[in-house]
Amino acid sequence: MPPRFQFTLNKTDGAARAGVIKTPRGEVRTPAFMPVGTSGTVKGMLPESVAATGADILLGNTYHLMLRPGAERVERLGGLHRFMNWDGPILTDSGGFQVMSLAGLRKLSEEGVRFKSHIDGAVHELTPERSMEVQRQLGSDIVMCFDECPALPATDEAVAESMRLSMRWAARSKAAFGDRPGHALFGIQQGGVNRDLRAESAEALRAIEFDGYAVGGLAVGEGQEAMFGVLDYAPAMLPEDKPRYLMGVGKPDDIVGAVARGIDMMDCVLPTRSGRTGQAWTRRGMVNIKNARHRDDARPLDEGCACPACRGYSRAYLHHVFKSGEMISGMLLSWHNLQYFQDLMANMRTAIEAGRFEEFRTGFEAEYRRGDIEPL
Repeated sequence: MPPRFQFTLNKTDGAARAGVIKTPRGEVRTPAFMPVGTSGTVKGMLPESVAATGADILLGNTYHLMLRPGAERVERLGGLHRFMNWDGPILTDSGGFQVMSLAGLRKLSEEGVRFKSHIDGAVHELTPERSMEVQRQLGSDIVMCFDECPALPATDEAVAESMRLSMRWAARSKAAFGDRPGHALFGIQQGGVNRDLRAESAEALRAIEFDGYAVGGLAVGEGQEAMFGVLDYAPAMLPEDKPRYLMGVGKPDDIVGAVARGIDMMDCVLPTRSGRTGQAWTRRGMVNIKNARHRDDARPLDEGCACPACRGYSRAYLHHVFKSGEMISGMLLSWHNLQYFQDLMANMRTAIEAGRFEEFRTGFEAEYRRGDIEPL
Protein backbone atom coordinates (compact mmCIF):
# COMPACT_ATOMS: atom_id res chain seq x y z
CA MET A 1 0.00 0.00 0.00
CA PRO A 2 1.46 3.42 -0.93
CA PRO A 3 2.26 5.83 1.90
CA ARG A 4 -0.42 8.31 2.80
CA PHE A 5 -0.25 12.00 2.05
CA GLN A 6 1.62 13.80 4.83
CA PHE A 7 2.34 17.43 5.72
CA THR A 8 5.10 18.44 8.11
CA LEU A 9 5.35 22.00 9.37
CA ASN A 10 9.06 22.57 9.99
CA LYS A 11 9.26 26.24 10.97
CA THR A 12 7.10 29.28 11.55
CA ASP A 13 8.19 32.92 11.54
CA GLY A 14 5.27 35.09 12.54
CA ALA A 15 2.39 33.73 10.46
CA ALA A 16 4.75 32.58 7.66
CA ARG A 17 5.27 28.82 7.50
CA ALA A 18 7.87 26.51 5.95
CA GLY A 19 7.25 22.80 5.61
CA VAL A 20 7.04 19.85 3.27
CA ILE A 21 4.21 17.85 1.70
CA LYS A 22 5.11 14.20 1.19
CA THR A 23 3.39 12.21 -1.56
CA PRO A 24 4.25 8.87 -3.19
CA ARG A 25 5.38 10.85 -6.25
CA GLY A 26 7.73 13.16 -4.39
CA GLU A 27 7.99 15.96 -1.90
CA VAL A 28 6.64 19.49 -2.25
CA ARG A 29 8.56 22.17 -0.37
CA THR A 30 6.32 24.86 1.07
CA PRO A 31 5.61 27.66 0.57
CA ALA A 32 5.15 26.38 -2.97
CA PHE A 33 4.14 27.95 -6.26
CA MET A 34 2.44 25.57 -8.70
CA PRO A 35 2.86 26.32 -12.42
CA VAL A 36 -0.42 25.83 -14.26
CA GLY A 37 -0.61 23.08 -16.89
CA THR A 38 -4.21 23.76 -17.89
CA SER A 39 -4.55 21.22 -20.70
CA GLY A 40 -1.70 18.89 -19.78
CA THR A 41 1.10 21.32 -20.59
CA VAL A 42 2.72 24.37 -19.03
CA LYS A 43 2.50 26.57 -22.10
CA GLY A 44 5.80 27.11 -23.91
CA MET A 45 7.75 24.77 -21.61
CA LEU A 46 9.00 21.19 -21.64
CA PRO A 47 8.25 19.30 -18.40
CA GLU A 48 11.94 18.88 -17.68
CA SER A 49 12.41 22.62 -18.14
CA VAL A 50 9.66 23.31 -15.61
CA ALA A 51 11.37 20.96 -13.17
CA ALA A 52 14.69 22.74 -13.77
CA THR A 53 13.19 25.98 -12.45
CA GLY A 54 12.65 24.29 -9.07
CA ALA A 55 8.94 23.46 -9.35
CA ASP A 56 7.93 20.44 -7.26
CA ILE A 57 4.27 20.22 -8.32
CA LEU A 58 2.03 21.22 -11.24
CA LEU A 59 -1.65 22.07 -11.51
CA GLY A 60 -3.95 20.47 -14.08
CA ASN A 61 -7.44 21.63 -14.99
CA THR A 62 -10.36 19.23 -14.63
CA TYR A 63 -12.76 21.21 -16.81
CA HIS A 64 -10.42 21.53 -19.78
CA LEU A 65 -9.11 17.96 -19.61
CA MET A 66 -12.57 16.39 -19.27
CA LEU A 67 -13.66 18.24 -22.42
CA ARG A 68 -10.47 17.59 -24.40
CA PRO A 69 -8.99 15.00 -24.72
CA GLY A 70 -11.42 13.49 -22.17
CA ALA A 71 -10.66 11.97 -18.78
CA GLU A 72 -11.49 8.46 -19.99
CA ARG A 73 -8.91 8.77 -22.77
CA VAL A 74 -6.26 10.07 -20.38
CA GLU A 75 -6.96 7.14 -18.06
CA ARG A 76 -6.62 4.62 -20.92
CA LEU A 77 -3.30 6.19 -21.83
CA GLY A 78 -1.87 5.71 -18.34
CA GLY A 79 -3.04 8.80 -16.47
CA LEU A 80 -2.09 12.45 -16.62
CA HIS A 81 1.45 12.00 -15.28
CA ARG A 82 2.41 9.63 -18.09
CA PHE A 83 0.33 11.51 -20.66
CA MET A 84 2.18 14.80 -20.08
CA ASN A 85 5.53 13.28 -19.05
CA TRP A 86 5.60 14.74 -15.54
CA ASP A 87 6.80 12.41 -12.78
CA GLY A 88 6.14 14.70 -9.83
CA PRO A 89 2.92 15.44 -7.95
CA ILE A 90 -0.05 17.00 -9.73
CA LEU A 91 -2.93 18.91 -8.15
CA THR A 92 -6.14 19.18 -10.16
CA ASP A 93 -8.79 21.79 -9.55
CA SER A 94 -12.41 20.70 -9.42
CA GLY A 95 -13.63 22.37 -12.62
CA GLY A 96 -16.16 24.53 -10.79
CA PHE A 97 -14.48 27.87 -11.43
CA GLN A 98 -14.10 27.23 -15.17
CA VAL A 99 -17.72 26.12 -15.46
CA MET A 100 -18.77 29.42 -13.94
CA SER A 101 -16.38 31.59 -15.93
CA LEU A 102 -16.08 29.89 -19.34
CA ALA A 103 -19.02 27.65 -20.11
CA GLY A 104 -22.18 28.83 -21.83
CA LEU A 105 -25.81 28.47 -20.72
CA ARG A 106 -25.06 27.26 -17.22
CA LYS A 107 -27.85 25.83 -15.09
CA LEU A 108 -27.02 25.55 -11.41
CA SER A 109 -28.94 23.22 -9.12
CA GLU A 110 -28.45 21.37 -5.85
CA GLU A 111 -27.25 18.40 -7.88
CA GLY A 112 -24.52 20.25 -9.78
CA VAL A 113 -24.10 22.27 -12.95
CA ARG A 114 -25.28 21.58 -16.50
CA PHE A 115 -23.36 23.60 -19.07
CA LYS A 116 -22.43 23.89 -22.71
CA SER A 117 -18.80 23.32 -23.65
CA HIS A 118 -16.93 26.41 -24.80
CA ILE A 119 -15.27 24.16 -27.41
CA ASP A 120 -18.19 22.63 -29.33
CA GLY A 121 -21.38 23.51 -27.48
CA ALA A 122 -21.97 19.95 -26.27
CA VAL A 123 -23.97 19.68 -23.06
CA HIS A 124 -22.20 18.28 -19.98
CA GLU A 125 -23.05 17.88 -16.32
CA LEU A 126 -20.55 18.34 -13.53
CA THR A 127 -21.46 17.27 -10.00
CA PRO A 128 -19.32 16.62 -6.94
CA GLU A 129 -19.40 12.91 -7.76
CA ARG A 130 -18.48 13.43 -11.41
CA SER A 131 -15.66 15.83 -10.48
CA MET A 132 -14.20 13.22 -8.12
CA GLU A 133 -14.49 10.57 -10.85
CA VAL A 134 -12.74 12.74 -13.45
CA GLN A 135 -9.91 13.62 -11.07
CA ARG A 136 -9.51 9.92 -10.21
CA GLN A 137 -9.32 9.07 -13.92
CA LEU A 138 -6.66 11.75 -14.39
CA GLY A 139 -4.71 10.22 -11.50
CA SER A 140 -4.09 13.48 -9.67
CA ASP A 141 -2.24 13.36 -6.37
CA ILE A 142 -4.18 16.24 -4.78
CA VAL A 143 -7.88 16.45 -5.63
CA MET A 144 -9.99 19.55 -5.02
CA CYS A 145 -13.62 19.48 -3.85
CA PHE A 146 -16.25 20.61 -6.31
CA ASP A 147 -17.44 24.08 -5.36
CA GLU A 148 -19.10 27.20 -6.68
CA CYS A 149 -17.06 30.39 -6.80
CA PRO A 150 -19.19 33.54 -7.17
CA ALA A 151 -17.60 36.60 -8.72
CA LEU A 152 -17.05 39.57 -6.45
CA PRO A 153 -18.49 42.02 -5.62
CA ALA A 154 -21.66 40.19 -4.56
CA THR A 155 -24.22 40.64 -1.81
CA ASP A 156 -23.70 38.83 1.50
CA GLU A 157 -26.93 36.93 0.82
CA ALA A 158 -25.65 35.64 -2.53
CA VAL A 159 -22.23 34.75 -1.07
CA ALA A 160 -23.85 32.93 1.87
CA GLU A 161 -26.13 30.90 -0.39
CA SER A 162 -23.21 29.97 -2.63
CA MET A 163 -20.95 29.09 0.31
CA ARG A 164 -23.53 26.82 1.92
CA LEU A 165 -24.10 25.04 -1.38
CA SER A 166 -20.33 24.54 -1.67
CA MET A 167 -20.23 23.08 1.84
CA ARG A 168 -22.94 20.55 0.94
CA TRP A 169 -20.98 19.73 -2.19
CA ALA A 170 -17.82 19.37 -0.07
CA ALA A 171 -19.50 16.64 1.99
CA ARG A 172 -20.58 14.86 -1.21
CA SER A 173 -17.07 15.22 -2.64
CA LYS A 174 -15.59 13.61 0.49
CA ALA A 175 -18.05 10.69 0.28
CA ALA A 176 -17.35 10.17 -3.43
CA PHE A 177 -13.57 10.43 -2.99
CA GLY A 178 -13.54 7.54 -0.55
CA ASP A 179 -10.35 6.09 0.91
CA ARG A 180 -7.50 6.45 -1.59
CA PRO A 181 -4.11 5.93 0.11
CA GLY A 182 -1.43 8.08 -1.48
CA HIS A 183 -3.94 10.64 -2.74
CA ALA A 184 -5.30 13.70 -0.92
CA LEU A 185 -8.57 15.64 -0.97
CA PHE A 186 -8.64 19.35 -0.14
CA GLY A 187 -11.69 21.26 1.01
CA ILE A 188 -12.26 24.83 -0.16
CA GLN A 189 -13.25 27.63 2.21
CA GLN A 190 -15.66 30.15 0.72
CA GLY A 191 -17.42 33.22 2.10
CA GLY A 192 -16.22 36.15 0.01
CA VAL A 193 -14.95 39.02 2.13
CA ASN A 194 -17.37 38.33 5.01
CA ARG A 195 -15.57 37.16 8.15
CA ASP A 196 -18.60 35.43 9.68
CA LEU A 197 -19.26 33.48 6.47
CA ARG A 198 -15.58 32.48 6.27
CA ALA A 199 -15.79 31.19 9.86
CA GLU A 200 -18.97 29.24 9.09
CA SER A 201 -17.33 27.70 6.03
CA ALA A 202 -14.17 26.77 7.95
CA GLU A 203 -16.23 25.13 10.70
CA ALA A 204 -18.15 23.05 8.15
CA LEU A 205 -14.95 21.91 6.43
CA ARG A 206 -13.22 21.00 9.68
CA ALA A 207 -16.22 18.88 10.63
CA ILE A 208 -15.96 16.95 7.35
CA GLU A 209 -12.15 16.61 7.70
CA PHE A 210 -9.82 16.97 4.72
CA ASP A 211 -6.15 16.37 3.97
CA GLY A 212 -5.64 20.05 3.22
CA TYR A 213 -7.66 23.23 2.93
CA ALA A 214 -7.87 25.94 0.30
CA VAL A 215 -8.88 29.56 0.66
CA GLY A 216 -11.13 30.00 -2.37
CA GLY A 217 -13.22 32.82 -3.75
CA LEU A 218 -10.42 35.41 -3.75
CA ALA A 219 -8.50 37.04 -6.61
CA VAL A 220 -11.84 37.28 -8.42
CA GLY A 221 -12.13 41.06 -8.65
CA GLU A 222 -11.98 42.24 -5.04
CA GLY A 223 -8.50 43.83 -5.25
CA GLN A 224 -5.33 43.21 -3.24
CA GLU A 225 -6.32 45.25 -0.18
CA ALA A 226 -9.57 43.33 0.26
CA MET A 227 -7.83 40.02 -0.42
CA PHE A 228 -5.18 40.71 2.22
CA GLY A 229 -7.95 41.79 4.59
CA VAL A 230 -9.47 38.31 4.31
CA LEU A 231 -6.09 36.60 4.56
CA ASP A 232 -5.43 38.44 7.82
CA TYR A 233 -7.89 36.04 9.45
CA ALA A 234 -9.02 33.26 7.07
CA PRO A 235 -5.93 30.97 7.12
CA ALA A 236 -5.94 30.86 10.93
CA MET A 237 -9.50 29.49 10.80
CA LEU A 238 -8.14 26.35 9.12
CA PRO A 239 -6.24 23.51 10.84
CA GLU A 240 -2.65 24.43 11.64
CA ASP A 241 -1.32 20.95 10.85
CA LYS A 242 -2.71 20.85 7.29
CA PRO A 243 -1.49 22.69 4.17
CA ARG A 244 -3.27 25.90 3.24
CA TYR A 245 -3.70 26.68 -0.45
CA LEU A 246 -4.66 30.09 -1.87
CA MET A 247 -6.21 29.46 -5.27
CA GLY A 248 -5.36 31.51 -8.35
CA VAL A 249 -2.74 33.87 -6.86
CA GLY A 250 -0.92 35.74 -8.17
CA LYS A 251 1.55 38.58 -8.73
CA PRO A 252 4.84 38.45 -6.81
CA ASP A 253 3.72 40.97 -4.19
CA ASP A 254 0.44 39.05 -3.79
CA ILE A 255 2.44 35.89 -3.13
CA VAL A 256 4.76 37.43 -0.56
CA GLY A 257 1.80 39.01 1.22
CA ALA A 258 -0.07 35.69 1.23
CA VAL A 259 2.90 33.79 2.66
CA ALA A 260 3.24 36.46 5.35
CA ARG A 261 -0.35 35.65 6.33
CA GLY A 262 0.07 31.88 6.61
CA ILE A 263 -0.47 30.49 3.10
CA ASP A 264 1.53 27.40 2.01
CA MET A 265 0.56 26.85 -1.65
CA MET A 266 -0.41 29.04 -4.60
CA ASP A 267 -0.96 28.75 -8.34
CA CYS A 268 -1.43 31.18 -11.20
CA VAL A 269 -1.22 31.32 -15.00
CA LEU A 270 0.55 34.69 -14.72
CA PRO A 271 4.19 33.58 -15.37
CA THR A 272 3.47 31.93 -18.72
CA ARG A 273 0.62 34.21 -19.78
CA SER A 274 2.82 37.24 -19.13
CA GLY A 275 5.69 35.59 -20.98
CA ARG A 276 3.56 35.13 -24.08
CA THR A 277 2.52 38.79 -24.01
CA GLY A 278 6.01 40.24 -23.62
CA GLN A 279 6.05 40.79 -19.87
CA ALA A 280 8.86 39.67 -17.58
CA TRP A 281 8.79 39.68 -13.77
CA THR A 282 12.00 40.62 -12.02
CA ARG A 283 13.21 41.61 -8.56
CA ARG A 284 12.48 45.20 -9.59
CA GLY A 285 8.95 44.65 -10.78
CA MET A 286 7.53 44.00 -14.21
CA VAL A 287 9.48 44.66 -17.43
CA ASN A 288 7.56 45.23 -20.66
CA ILE A 289 9.92 43.89 -23.33
CA LYS A 290 7.71 45.40 -26.06
CA ASN A 291 8.90 48.89 -25.19
CA ALA A 292 11.31 50.56 -27.62
CA ARG A 293 13.73 51.40 -24.79
CA HIS A 294 15.00 47.78 -24.95
CA ARG A 295 15.84 47.59 -28.66
CA ASP A 296 19.53 48.59 -28.23
CA ASP A 297 19.99 47.24 -24.70
CA ALA A 298 22.65 44.51 -24.50
CA ARG A 299 22.00 43.85 -20.80
CA PRO A 300 20.05 40.81 -19.54
CA LEU A 301 16.55 41.04 -18.13
CA ASP A 302 17.89 40.43 -14.63
CA GLU A 303 21.60 40.06 -14.01
CA GLY A 304 20.90 38.01 -10.87
CA CYS A 305 18.83 35.38 -12.69
CA ALA A 306 20.30 32.08 -13.94
CA CYS A 307 17.55 31.20 -16.43
CA PRO A 308 18.43 30.69 -20.15
CA ALA A 309 16.80 34.00 -21.11
CA CYS A 310 19.09 35.92 -18.76
CA ARG A 311 22.22 33.81 -19.27
CA GLY A 312 22.25 33.79 -23.05
CA TYR A 313 20.17 36.63 -24.46
CA SER A 314 20.00 40.40 -24.28
CA ARG A 315 17.01 42.61 -23.78
CA ALA A 316 17.55 43.79 -27.35
CA TYR A 317 17.22 40.23 -28.66
CA LEU A 318 14.13 39.52 -26.57
CA HIS A 319 12.58 42.75 -27.82
CA HIS A 320 13.40 41.79 -31.42
CA VAL A 321 11.95 38.27 -31.31
CA PHE A 322 8.78 39.47 -29.58
CA LYS A 323 8.22 42.22 -32.15
CA SER A 324 8.91 39.68 -34.90
CA GLY A 325 6.35 37.25 -33.54
CA GLU A 326 8.90 34.48 -33.02
CA MET A 327 7.94 31.52 -30.80
CA ILE A 328 11.21 31.72 -28.90
CA SER A 329 10.06 34.98 -27.35
CA GLY A 330 7.26 33.38 -25.34
CA MET A 331 9.41 30.36 -24.55
CA LEU A 332 12.27 32.38 -23.10
CA LEU A 333 10.12 34.86 -21.21
CA SER A 334 7.95 32.08 -19.77
CA TRP A 335 11.04 30.22 -18.57
CA HIS A 336 12.38 33.40 -17.01
CA ASN A 337 9.10 34.15 -15.24
CA LEU A 338 8.76 30.62 -13.90
CA GLN A 339 12.37 30.75 -12.70
CA TYR A 340 11.76 34.07 -10.97
CA PHE A 341 8.65 32.76 -9.21
CA GLN A 342 10.43 29.59 -8.04
CA ASP A 343 13.46 31.60 -6.88
CA LEU A 344 11.08 33.83 -4.93
CA MET A 345 9.57 30.78 -3.18
CA ALA A 346 13.02 29.35 -2.42
CA ASN A 347 14.18 32.65 -0.94
CA MET A 348 11.09 32.82 1.26
CA ARG A 349 11.59 29.25 2.48
CA THR A 350 15.19 30.07 3.37
CA ALA A 351 14.16 33.26 5.18
CA ILE A 352 11.45 31.51 7.20
CA GLU A 353 13.81 28.69 8.19
CA ALA A 354 16.35 31.29 9.34
CA GLY A 355 13.78 33.39 11.23
CA ARG A 356 14.37 36.35 8.88
CA PHE A 357 11.10 36.51 6.97
CA GLU A 358 10.21 40.10 7.90
CA GLU A 359 13.70 41.21 6.92
CA PHE A 360 13.26 39.44 3.58
CA ARG A 361 9.82 40.91 3.07
CA THR A 362 10.99 44.47 3.77
CA GLY A 363 13.88 44.08 1.33
CA PHE A 364 11.65 42.51 -1.32
CA GLU A 365 9.10 45.30 -1.14
CA ALA A 366 11.73 48.04 -1.30
CA GLU A 367 13.42 46.54 -4.37
CA TYR A 368 10.14 45.62 -6.06
CA ARG A 369 8.94 49.23 -5.81
CA ARG A 370 12.12 50.63 -7.36
CA GLY A 371 11.02 49.76 -10.84
CA ASP A 372 13.15 48.60 -13.76
CA ILE A 373 16.77 49.58 -14.23
CA GLU A 374 17.39 52.90 -15.94
CA PRO A 375 17.40 52.78 -19.75
CA LEU A 376 20.69 53.23 -21.58
